[in-house]
Amino acid sequence: MFLIVFAPRNLIIGHLLMLSLAADPVVNDVMTPDPISVTSSTSLTQAIQLIADRHISGMPVVESDGKLVGVISESDLMWQETGANPPPYIMVLDSVIYLENPATFERELHKALGQTVGEVMTKTVITIAKDAPLKQAAQLLHRHNIHRLIVVDDTKSDTKTVVGILTRGDIIRYMASHQEE
Repeated sequence: MFLIVFAPRNLIIGHLLMLSLAADPVVNDVMTPDPISVTSSTSLTQAIQLIADRHISGMPVVESDGKLVGVISESDLMWQETGANPPPYIMVLDSVIYLENPATFERELHKALGQTVGEVMTKTVITIAKDAPLKQAAQLLHRHNIHRLIVVDDTKSDTKTVVGILTRGDIIRYMASHQEE
């Protein structure tokens, strides 16, 4: 739609700027639709090969019906190579006093010894709706110090169906393509 206005040039430029600001990008404009995903029963060998072959750093973990159950990333897979270190402790009168939380060690050990995606994936996933402002997505990535957001269809209240993935790289590429010369 075009709007013809007979006004001084500065006024027209001001209106055009306001119109361009009103059309802020949304996640759907920048995300990668239909991302590569795995199920929780996928072997770690397959997940590692998929991540390496596709040059990605992580992917959603879904059930057979597409419902989101977690995310698997390079960070989750690194435990396979690094292993888990037992927490430091001291012994006093035949009692063990841990200097760090032993539950953390148990989680790390479980990830290091896991054989399937479901055993090592991150179960708490930060998601965003496809119609959310891109600025909100960038803020979430920065605030939570994560590299990707799983984009979900929020029209279904009972399930989170994956419709895309948005990475820091996607946002940077968008910024580069929309810079003013």
